Amino acid sequence: MNRKKKVFLALSGGVDSAVSAVLLKQEGYEVVGVFMKNWSGDDYGIQKDCPWEKDQRDAEEVCKTIGIGFMSVNFEKEYREKVISYFFEEYRKGRTPNPDVMCNKEIKFKLFFKKSLELGFDYIATGHYARKKFEVTEHKLLKGLDKNKDQSYFLYNINQEILSRTLFPIGELQKTEVRTLAQKFNLPNAYKPDSQGICFIGEINVLKFLMSKLPIKPGDIVDIDTMKKVGEHKGSYFYTIGQREGLGIGGQKVPYFVVAKDQEKNIIYVGHGQNHPALMKTIVKLESIHFVSEKYKKFFENNGFLKCEASTRYRQLPSPGTLLTENHQILFKFETPQRATAPGQSLVIYLSDECLGGGIIKE
Repeated sequence: MNRKKKVFLALSGGVDSAVSAVLLKQEGYEVVGVFMKNWSGDDYGIQKDCPWEKDQRDAEEVCKTIGIGFMSVNFEKEYREKVISYFFEEYRKGRTPNPDVMCNKEIKFKLFFKKSLELGFDYIATGHYARKKFEVTEHKLLKGLDKNKDQSYFLYNINQEILSRTLFPIGELQKTEVRTLAQKFNLPNAYKPDSQGICFIGEINVLKFLMSKLPIKPGDIVDIDTMKKVGEHKGSYFYTIGQREGLGIGGQKVPYFVVAKDQEKNIIYVGHGQNHPALMKTIVKLESIHFVSEKYKKFFENNGFLKCEASTRYRQLPSPGTLLTENHQILFKFETPQRATAPGQSLVIYLSDECLGGGIIKE
């Protein structure tokens, strides 16, 4: 008799991974729910309480309710080294990092996957709203069917080996359907609110979080059109391109937005209006480019260009353009100007519903 395939399921304590567990069990897999303890105590002074203990209890209760195994793994050390250190270092450089992208790359789809292999599991699974499809010789990473919840943007660093052994049980579902199933299955966390904020840390005041490690460094806020000083800031690395809140220069008929930064001189440049010309770009320089698809990677390397679409932030509708190599630089040229493309953020490329990969915005 063939043994059941074993699934190492990332169980966060939330409803998405809980419903994933039930669906996998119904499909005949031997499922073990695994809680990742990546962030516990707060030595940054920005959290009133730490939710990991409640989340772990919720995850255990889900496993008991549906009758599957439970275990916990501790990646706190690696999370601080790979995600938190990166977060602060990127801000220190004046860039805007994406910790959720890094968390998926380094923790969920590297350490977690490695642990599953060590323990003899056949697959890992997560509660991401994403899908995959095997076609000819490779696996495709596809958007989740729920357009409002699609999380393929955060997964663009996944490779073929890991994708081939990853399951996304709720990728075909709408969020409303997931909630309905959670109630139908009488899951203990069926009505638990979705988590917000930074991956595994939760909802925090980002400015206070940054100020716990980065010193206040006052500088000038300059109107980019008049080149006149209009205010002062606490440190240019605390602000991001496109930001409106927290500038302390209200009273304008048309509000100011951050349109550029000079990190060396510690100057923030602002302009009136959310679509100020200085905020709009059609050409974006990239670094750390990665392809999910070997097919499109080879096409790009052989031809030096790829017609596709790209998003420069989560939940942004992909916009058409061309990925290309020019003067030893990798660029994405959009057909229409894009607003507030911030260095450090991810540009993720698509062809229709397929996520081909992406890169980090350099400038």
